[in-house]
Amino acid sequence: MNDLHTGSEVSLTQLVSGIITDAQELLKQQLALIRQEVKEDFHKTKEAGLALLGGAVIALVGGILLCLMLVYLLSWAAPDLPLWICFGLVGAPIAALGGALVYTGIAKFRSFNPLPDQSAQELKENVKWITNPK
Repeated sequence: MNDLHTGSEVSLTQLVSGIITDAQELLKQQLALIRQEVKEDFHKTKEAGLALLGGAVIALVGGILLCLMLVYLLSWAAPDLPLWICFGLVGAPIAALGGALVYTGIAKFRSFNPLPDQSAQELKENVKWITNPK
C-alpha cells in the first residue's frame, strides 16, 4: 500500500516538474522572439534614419548649389529684380523638395512600431499564468 502511495507522489512531482520546465522553456522562447523582433525593428529604424539623413543631406547640398547657380542666372537674366527676390524665387522650390524628402522619412518612421508589442503581451500573459495559475 505504501509503494502505491509513494509512486503516486513521484508521478505528481514529475508532472509538476515537467510543467515548470515547459513554462521555463516557453519563457525562454518568448524572450528569444522579443529579441528577434527588437533586432528587426532596429533594422527598420536604421533604414528609415538613413533615408531621412540621406534625403536631408542631398536636399541641403543640391539646394545650396542650385540656389547659388540659379539666383545669379536669374539676376543676370532679369537685372531689374533685386538679388533677394532672386534668392527667394530659387530657394522656395528647393526647400519644398527637401521638405518632401523629410516628410517621406518621417512617414517611414511612423509605418512601424519599434517595440515588440505582440511578444511582450504574450510574455506578460504567460508570467501572469505561471505566477497565478487559477
